[in-house]
Amino acid sequence: MKDLNQLLLNFKQNQNFNYNDFYVSKSNYYAFQLIEKWPKWEKNILNICGEKYSGKTHLSNIFLNKNGGIKVEEKEINNEIFKKFKLYENIIIDNYDNKVDEKLIYSIFNLADQDNKYLIINSINPINKIDFKLNDLKSRSKNCLFAQIENPDDELMFAIILKSFSDRQIQIDKKLIDFITKRIDRSYGKIADFIYKVDELSLKKRKAIDLKTIKEIL
Repeated sequence: MKDLNQLLLNFKQNQNFNYNDFYVSKSNYYAFQLIEKWPKWEKNILNICGEKYSGKTHLSNIFLNKNGGIKVEEKEINNEIFKKFKLYENIIIDNYDNKVDEKLIYSIFNLADQDNKYLIINSINPINKIDFKLNDLKSRSKNCLFAQIENPDDELMFAIILKSFSDRQIQIDKKLIDFITKRIDRSYGKIADFIYKVDELSLKKRKAIDLKTIKEIL
């Protein structure tokens, strides 16, 4: 969506979840394309799964900003929430981890089918791999669209690290980002931990991040 040389120009200190701040690579391309193709989906329920910090919530916000709808956390789901769901064509459940009553989730599936709504479920693990106790839900969970966000490739890792530093107003040489990309674990969570430690250390030392500091944290 933009080349890496442009990334620093548009990022603010706070995290941005708008369209232009989502960097597309082969790791997340399929999920992004499904969001772009709405409503031309083969099925009306989409499960976007991937590691924490992989961009599931960001994609959901892009979808909402473009198409409208309602987004709720799994912990917000109860019997009363259905009154709100009735008002929207698009429903997004974020951070789903199978900790809510399965009957409620099954009812949401039925609502999407019966009222011709679209449902997006964001989860770390694919919902068709969850061992649901409710057989009807277990069967229904397998009949969805699935978009797995894979571990980040080098290009995406570079973009995430650059964006994260930019969000925190930390200036860093791109050669150092290349150095980090080649040595850090290929994991969204590990990248987030690393950025947090760099940010913490830079605030304590109150000086620019150099190679020595990077090596120390790695």
